[in-house]
Amino acid sequence: MAYGSAAPPRRPLTMAEVERGSENERVGLIRDSMLCNPLILKAELGKPQRNCYTLPGFDFSYGLYIQRTDGGVAEAIGHWNTAKPSTPLVQKMPRDFITMNRGALKAGCTTAREFNLYYKAKDIRCKDNKYSHIKRSPPKVPADMTYGIASRPCTPFFDLLQHRYKELWMEQQRALTVAQGVEKKKSKRGKVRETRTTFLRKHPPPEKEESFWHLPHLEKVEPHLCTFPDHDAHKKVLSASL
Repeated sequence: MAYGSAAPPRRPLTMAEVERGSENERVGLIRDSMLCNPLILKAELGKPQRNCYTLPGFDFSYGLYIQRTDGGVAEAIGHWNTAKPSTPLVQKMPRDFITMNRGALKAGCTTAREFNLYYKAKDIRCKDNKYSHIKRSPPKVPADMTYGIASRPCTPFFDLLQHRYKELWMEQQRALTVAQGVEKKKSKRGKVRETRTTFLRKHPPPEKEESFWHLPHLEKVEPHLCTFPDHDAHKKVLSASL
């Protein structure tokens, strides 16, 4: 089992390693649970964690032992063991009812019973047309054609390390800023600033209707003197003045 860069766990503690004066010295009664309980076991300075499981001895071989069943080298030299070829499974295609119905009509069948008898007499199956179009007309490819996928271009590590793409982007941004400044200056030169006078010439305010001032308490007072001979003459004068 691979543990990467870390060292493998060490074997469990023994009673000999817990004696007085050692690094794993215990105070009080020493029990076996102290050596196999990971919650009680103390971590040792600068050493990997111990394995609290009881392991077999150093002469123990891990894995499974499989008995030899092929006879070994002697049987391999004595005869040549070849694999028997497997017979390909023939797929049974579904019935071609379109062709059978056409043939039944030509034979003069009209009822369902006659059709069933025709199906039993002439059992026509569909053809495997999965690769028929390729067999009939194989694709035309040039003689010097190379099959496969084109290799990816090499990664420009020097450009990445030198931050070349950042410098190119900064140059593009500087050029864009200069172009925008030039365009802004051109637009300012050709454009005349509009003042209030020019604005009022283009959009004159609506004319205000003049209304004479009257005393508020005399607005609803009717005249006491009328010099017109009749009411019709008064109307004519008013219509002429309007």
